[in-house]
Amino acid sequence: MLAVTVAVPTAGSPHFVGDCIKGQSGNTLTATCKEAGLGDEAQINVTLTADASCINPGSNHPNAANKASVAAGATVPVQNGKANYTLTGTATFSPNCSPPMTVVFSNVTVTDVTNGISVDP
Repeated sequence: MLAVTVAVPTAGSPHFVGDCIKGQSGNTLTATCKEAGLGDEAQINVTLTADASCINPGSNHPNAANKASVAAGATVPVQNGKANYTLTGTATFSPNCSPPMTVVFSNVTVTDVTNGISVDP
């Protein structure tokens, strides 16, 4: 008798390592994340989504048009079951959100679409 074993690739146990670090410069939002437990995947697809509001100095939304959705995505290579990436999205307002108005981001979510996991940085 001859026994044959075949190695079956495993997907691992995908998870975010630590917190994604969220940053903002004007109307641009960034999220820098690290994932591990990605097994033998060659790459993952990730997205960043958020809502952006233009707020006046009185902490009010001055105009219903001064809201925007932000979305960004990337295909990220996986090395040794890990992936490090930064996603950047920019809110566009019409009219512009200029001083003394400021942009405030809410409902920020980073999603590993490939593995169906999300985090709110």
